[in-house]
Amino acid sequence: MNSPNRTLLLCRCGDSMKVDPKSAKEVLNASSVIETDFLCTQNLSVAEKELLSNNQVIIACEQQEAIFKEICNEIEFEKKITTDLINIDIRDRAGWTEDKNAFAKQAALLSEIDLETPETPIKEIVSEGVCLILGKDDVALDLALNLSNELAVTVLLEKELENVIPRSGYNVCKGILKNVSGYLGNFKVEVNNYSELNPHGRGSSSFGLQKKEVNSECDIIIDLRGSNSLFQNEKKKDGYFRIDPNDKIGLEEVFKESINLKGEFEKPVYINFDETKCAHSRASRKGCTRCLDLCPANAIISKGDYVSIDPFICAGCGNCSSVCPSGAANYDDPPLDFILERIKNLSTTFKKYENKILPRLLFIDDIFGKELISLIARYGRGLPADVIPINIPNIEILSHAEILGSFTCGFSEVIILKNDSELSSSLNLQIEICKNILKASGTKNEDRLKLIETMDPDFFEKKIYGQISKELIREPILLVGNKREITRTATKALVGENEEVIKLPDTSPYGEIIVDTNKCTLCLACISLCPTNALEDNADKPELNFTENACIQCGICENTCPETAIKLNPQINLNNEALSQKTLHSEEPFECISCNRPFGVKSTINRIVSKLENNHWMYQDSKKLDLVKMCDDCRVNAQYHDENSPFKYGEKPKIRTTDDYK
Repeated sequence: MNSPNRTLLLCRCGDSMKVDPKSAKEVLNASSVIETDFLCTQNLSVAEKELLSNNQVIIACEQQEAIFKEICNEIEFEKKITTDLINIDIRDRAGWTEDKNAFAKQAALLSEIDLETPETPIKEIVSEGVCLILGKDDVALDLALNLSNELAVTVLLEKELENVIPRSGYNVCKGILKNVSGYLGNFKVEVNNYSELNPHGRGSSSFGLQKKEVNSECDIIIDLRGSNSLFQNEKKKDGYFRIDPNDKIGLEEVFKESINLKGEFEKPVYINFDETKCAHSRASRKGCTRCLDLCPANAIISKGDYVSIDPFICAGCGNCSSVCPSGAANYDDPPLDFILERIKNLSTTFKKYENKILPRLLFIDDIFGKELISLIARYGRGLPADVIPINIPNIEILSHAEILGSFTCGFSEVIILKNDSELSSSLNLQIEICKNILKASGTKNEDRLKLIETMDPDFFEKKIYGQISKELIREPILLVGNKREITRTATKALVGENEEVIKLPDTSPYGEIIVDTNKCTLCLACISLCPTNALEDNADKPELNFTENACIQCGICENTCPETAIKLNPQINLNNEALSQKTLHSEEPFECISCNRPFGVKSTINRIVSKLENNHWMYQDSKKLDLVKMCDDCRVNAQYHDENSPFKYGEKPKIRTTDDYK
């Protein structure tokens, strides 16, 4: 929104930071900028006054966002005035810093307000509040009693307890949990040796008839067993809570969270999946399994020639999107093109207001990264003035395209901050691809990409204040197209004339195939199954042709070849020849000895003849060998007219007439 009725409120936060109203006003095209102090306390009336106007109000403070939103709610309720409020942080990211002037970075961060964030598709989840508590002692029963007024609760005990008092508010059963799958609102549970608590009787509690196996469903699961998690990446498994039964504070938090999981909820559809592009398999020949190997939520399963991603189970980690070689799986929250738009905007705006230092880009996630930055801002030196943070939902969604694109959008370095307690299989591959390319672009350029894995604010601060690159690898360029096109354009720009073919790590989505021509029989089985048409034949002669730029290294051709003549070779070829077709193997066709029509492969036919001649009892006769040297039509014709043809039945019997019986 570039409205002439836009007011920006800049708070110095107790004179602990400096701001520049002039550049801030210009970058936001604001009608007015009010610089003040103690906006959330002593000068709260300033915010109230502006929120009563019809202007869009931008407050450069996120810490006290709740206070300002509460004022908006009161105004809308009492005055019937619709307020337009935006809160954005520049204090932690660009205010509290050892550097005296971070105004260019402040302007760059403020400029993101005018970027139109794409809407993420959603699906509806319905939870009716059916809750399963997994426990082993009275703690589970106590929690069930507290929840029973809000949820429909069942307690599954690992073993029988003494003196369990039957309650009408919840059910108690015992059994061995065999399997759990699903998601909030649709968990499926399988239990062995299941029996229910008898609701009658005096004295000690007892359980009813045992069933070998039962299946049931629930909406919420609370795991108090004190054992391993039922799910990988449990922090992103909505509706599943695992807590130490001795953690009283944790139990209180679980109680509060679980009672709020009854009703209808919106679940983002993180991945936009196009099964027609998936290179998982063809004709039962195994191909790409990158996403299956990495998905921590088990949201991806094989469905024959392609995979299927369950949007309800998907936790949005982005692993599948970052490693997908064909572009079948694309992250949609936000999409790649929007992240690149943000990167370009941050660089362009920074350079508009700063020409003495080059910007560095810092990728952080929305939770851990923002918290660590806040800590070094409050208690340490803060971020340097040249380090611009860009927050994304999850660090694992980063691919080599965004990283390489950052260098070609005008950043001298790229820093990635990651929690060292989390796995990073996909991210490590993306960084290795980028480092190979950066190494080819110049001496020590691979050092411009830094991965900082830590939870220690002091260690993080030390790293970002380390050695700094003083110049760009190259001037900014325009990036358009899909991930593969962006990668090729960025790589060509970075490498220039330095190197034309760059070796990449295994499982990279770029490369060539190497064909052993001594083994290849040109059966062309690989061509029929190639999902991207990187392999093609020649209609006029036996020939195997290859377009390297189209190859995604899925491995289907390698797994299909009956002669094991194909090997994958991951690399990125910057020569223009990679964009066009080249011949990997070609031979002369064999000409039919009857009609001279070309058919088959000459070397193959000759090899078959040499193996059969004088070596097989069926082919002692030269006429039999001649059949091998004929095309399909001539072979059928020769067999039909052969004197020993099985199709011949001799003379037709004479037709009898009535005269024959006279």
